[in-house]
Amino acid sequence: MASSKLRAAQEEQDDDTQVDMSPMIDMVFLLLIFFIVNATLIIVEMDKRVQVPIARYSEKQNDKMGRIVINVYSDEHAGEGRFRMADGKEVFADDDDMVDFIKKQKEEWTKKQQKARLHLRADGKVHFTYVRRAIRAAAAAGINEVIFVSLWSRNN
Repeated sequence: MASSKLRAAQEEQDDDTQVDMSPMIDMVFLLLIFFIVNATLIIVEMDKRVQVPIARYSEKQNDKMGRIVINVYSDEHAGEGRFRMADGKEVFADDDDMVDFIKKQKEEWTKKQQKARLHLRADGKVHFTYVRRAIRAAAAAGINEVIFVSLWSRNN
């Protein structure tokens, strides 16, 4: 007899015991919005005028954190300046200007607790003398890791 009363009570409560999923969905969307807003997007800028050399065994660098981009232009595009920042518009007046820029960028990456590295985008037609100047400027600024940009093929 007690079991029939229990069954009857459970049958009556069956409609009311469903789980309401709307608060769960709201929480998921709030978390999604929180992570999107707090995510940091790192983009390494590239100037299309720099035709980097082809290196068959080059590897793609996936870690974009800590990169300080310097473009080294060939004689075709070096009219305004051979060494430029990532956007390709701002020209370094001289090597000391480049060292100061690299030092400032290094300090910013250090504040973010990231190791700063020189991301060197040199045109394939540039003589190594100019590449060496950029490397020496980075060394003077305290950067000892250089990433030489190259492509596996021209189609990349």
